[in-house]
Amino acid sequence: MTGAGGDEDAHLAERKMRFLFALRSHGVTDPRVLTAMEKVDRGRFVRGIFAERAYEDMPLPIACGQTISQPSVVGLMTQALNVGPRDTVLEVGTGSGYQAAVLAQLARRVYTVDRWRRLVREASTLFRDLGLVNVTCMTADGSFGLPDQAPFDRILVTAAAEDPPGPLLQQLKPGGIMVLPVGQSDAVQHLIKVTRGDRGYDYEELRPVRFVPLVEGLGNE
Repeated sequence: MTGAGGDEDAHLAERKMRFLFALRSHGVTDPRVLTAMEKVDRGRFVRGIFAERAYEDMPLPIACGQTISQPSVVGLMTQALNVGPRDTVLEVGTGSGYQAAVLAQLARRVYTVDRWRRLVREASTLFRDLGLVNVTCMTADGSFGLPDQAPFDRILVTAAAEDPPGPLLQQLKPGGIMVLPVGQSDAVQHLIKVTRGDRGYDYEELRPVRFVPLVEGLGNE
């Protein structure tokens, strides 16, 4: 006889299976990325009234007026970044910490910054609870990158700028990749992959997206 706990476990397992199916159906096919996203429980990063929707393929509100990105977009951005096991990654826009936790499964070291102190505190606690010792989380103005730790093999930006910020381009190693949304409004944005070559930067447009804007300065919370 199956008890209430067993029913809940079966329901959760089914939701997680649908979650992975949604990733594949949206083009996330890299086995390493799928494995990383299977290991990281998105439910740990969604709180309050939206917790029940953690395994749906949709963005959800978090504190400080920010969002946790749609899982399929997280997967596609991670896939485009092509992170290797020896790579050092900079993430601009910690948010809930979910994207950094996924990157931590793939990279040697992840530095993640956010302008909101509250988000950094909450994400840092989650990283400790999850045993993610290769993630360093700090409050900083991400539009200027993290020059003390540069250069980076990979840079991921989870907020939209009108153009790729110059400091971030400069902090990318030769051969490195940056993935970020660009656009002049929240209605017209595209996900861009930037690869630094010997003679400059190559740009590849990936898909339309919608992200919160990249804002200079630190938040008040």
